[in-house]
Amino acid sequence: MELRELETFRAVVEAGGIGRAADRLNRAQSSVTARIRQLEASLGVPLFDREGRGLRLTAAGDALLGYADRLLVLASEARAAVRNDVVGGRLRLGAMESVAASRLPLPLAAFHRDHPQVSVELQTAPSRELIARVQARALDAAVVGDEVDDERFLRVPLYTEELVLVGPAGHALPREPARLSGSTLLVFHGNGCAYRHRLEQWLQSRRAVPGRVLEFASYHAIFASAAAGVGISLVPRSVLDIYPQRDALSIGRMPAQLARIRTALVMPRGHHVPALTQLANSLREDARRASRGR
Repeated sequence: MELRELETFRAVVEAGGIGRAADRLNRAQSSVTARIRQLEASLGVPLFDREGRGLRLTAAGDALLGYADRLLVLASEARAAVRNDVVGGRLRLGAMESVAASRLPLPLAAFHRDHPQVSVELQTAPSRELIARVQARALDAAVVGDEVDDERFLRVPLYTEELVLVGPAGHALPREPARLSGSTLLVFHGNGCAYRHRLEQWLQSRRAVPGRVLEFASYHAIFASAAAGVGISLVPRSVLDIYPQRDALSIGRMPAQLARIRTALVMPRGHHVPALTQLANSLREDARRASRGR
């Protein structure tokens, strides 16, 4: 089993077929087919079921895929470790939608200028889902809003977010959760959202029960619905600051003990990726500038 065979195997899986993988790898289809057959022969099991012109992973192929990803990442780390003058390779970064929109564009742009050899793949999801992906090694690191006490993770504190209530312009937003009983709440989709969890905690502290909870896949949709009078939401001020129609919204403050939440970059312990060390330093410096008002 050779690295080139694993690279070809992963390319076929990602591309969905021999022909598209050959185009991606700039190789002849016969060469790609030969490497897959060599890999199957060395393992003694078929990795794909042939269905007409398509391919479907067998159980053995599905099991190999996770190991192939990890072996190829390790190979990339090894190359980088012996070439101290160049930071390169692939970096799989996760982030909450809010952080990806309001915090990451500038530091990622600077990181790309300084390290053009690094390919950063950004995935967005709620905090708990991101933590699960990091734990499964599907991500190298993620910026999350939940506390991570697990000893398997390293945690680099980053941005402090101020959470505020938003509703339609001219609407008096409540300071007490009891006044939200029966109201419509607008939340980011998924139960793993750290900000949604903070709002639910606030309501439960006074046994307030909302009338409806509507889920959205983007903050722009939440803001537009709040401005239209559909309901009330709890959002980071940093995301609100980049929303162009802020005048259509009213803003309410949360109690001090609930208004602030610290985001952090989390990564598995013992998972050494030189590019990740550089990115962590870039994000930490950007967070320092943000705390000083840039």
